[in-house]
Amino acid sequence: MPEDPIPSARRPKRQRSGGITALTALIVVSLVVAGWLYHRSTLAQASQDEDSPTAIISVLHLDSFVVNLSGDSGTGYLRVGIDLGLGIEIKETSGRPPYVGKLRDTILSVLGTRSVDELLTQDGKNKLKADILAAIQQRMPEIHCHEVYFTEFLVQH
Repeated sequence: MPEDPIPSARRPKRQRSGGITALTALIVVSLVVAGWLYHRSTLAQASQDEDSPTAIISVLHLDSFVVNLSGDSGTGYLRVGIDLGLGIEIKETSGRPPYVGKLRDTILSVLGTRSVDELLTQDGKNKLKADILAAIQQRMPEIHCHEVYFTEFLVQH
């Protein structure tokens, strides 16, 4: 039997462990970076949802408003239904929330300043919505009102 010219103890082993180590390190670094990016995006989303000044938690329905209007074309009236997007939870009670009277007063004070001609245009309606929102935010910041929704809008002249 021919003898092996290089005994097995002296045979050089292949150098594969360096490539496997580099590949493993690359995979570990990729997983760490992906985990960090996911964690960062999750934290950003959570803080945006919780701390967002425009997060609407509940919607408060108000009874319809009927207001006399004046204008160049004579007198008329406005009947409008309004819902408010609030940043607070509305507590379920047997009656209406205690701040509804103050809200209605604030909205009526804005509605009473409008004319028939102004409310017949889309720009006039948009301005009315913005003015109602600004008045509520100024007078009642504790309810965190972020949106005003018109549920009905009728101008008669």
